Amino acid sequence: MTDVPAPLTELSAAGVSIWLDDLSRERLATGNLADLVAQKQVVGVTTNPSIFQKALSAGEAYADQVHDLAVRRVDVEEAARALTTYDVRWACDVLREVYDRTDGVDGRVSIEVDPRLARDTERTIAEARALWWLVDRPNLFIKIPATLEGLPAIATCIAEGISVNVTLIFSLERYGQVVDAYLAGLEQARDAGRDLSTIGSVASFFVSRVDTEVDARLEKLDDPQAEGLLGQAAIANARLAYRHFQEVSAGERWQALAAAGARPQRPLWASTSVKNPAYDDTRYVVDLVAPDTVNTMPEGTLEAVADHGVIRGDTVTDAYDDADEVLAGLAALGIRYDEVVALLEDQGVAAFETSWEDLLAGVARELSAAR
Repeated sequence: MTDVPAPLTELSAAGVSIWLDDLSRERLATGNLADLVAQKQVVGVTTNPSIFQKALSAGEAYADQVHDLAVRRVDVEEAARALTTYDVRWACDVLREVYDRTDGVDGRVSIEVDPRLARDTERTIAEARALWWLVDRPNLFIKIPATLEGLPAIATCIAEGISVNVTLIFSLERYGQVVDAYLAGLEQARDAGRDLSTIGSVASFFVSRVDTEVDARLEKLDDPQAEGLLGQAAIANARLAYRHFQEVSAGERWQALAAAGARPQRPLWASTSVKNPAYDDTRYVVDLVAPDTVNTMPEGTLEAVADHGVIRGDTVTDAYDDADEVLAGLAALGIRYDEVVALLEDQGVAAFETSWEDLLAGVARELSAAR
């Protein structure tokens, strides 16, 4: 077996779980995912509609299943779910050893509810239940967007024993609401007599998109202070989210749940590929190292970290004052934090909806060709 690159070993040792933000039938069939688990410290997988559409459009890995779905005259949405849940179920099986070895902490695979339901609580809950039943693996995470309407869906799913990856978190206020929803769900599960140790969750804080939006606003300002804040907002935002995670972990409400067997809802850093080529391509990994976190990376970022990432230990918990200063500096320049994060949430939901429609269109083309 190939030795694991030192930066990845050091990252794992620092308490960061490395997840792959990608999945395809080809990765599964060729053993590539299993190789990444064995050789690159990968202990989890996240997916989204764009990932599935890219996989479906490349090669012939899905041809046999698409043919059978076409022969059965399955409609497009049901076919999309059949194709994607097949991959996720398979990936769950590949990662089951990791799940067992880590006592359920890692070895997780995430699949997203239909993002068109992001503003509909009841339909989100119904879809989450359906996916949980359809995949039928204990190491599954159901991805639910952190919209206002998503919050009660998160609490309900957790209360029912459905493990949740809360996605599309941009703001510190919304992150606090997500944590409250998780704790409320756990309390309901405890009161109903459920085994809390079987329920898992991560809170996916999106990183690079914050810099993209804030930097665009800073670049319009004729102020030397603005230049000094370029590329600072996203990491500061994530670091302050981790501060809240620590504060909650020390609180009585969480301690009571932990004593009943509950697991912490770990912060997950998502959108960690660098959008600005002027920035170091590992910055959203090496500058967000802290215990009990997850970093989900596209393969390009994973390879960059393996090749030249410099892991400096914990780069979060001693930087809270600096992070506060970054947000204060942005406010002083007229960059309105609440406006930025609200815009990013709306854009994120819209982008996810578009990617889902693209996936359905791709499935429709494949079915038509097979018929």
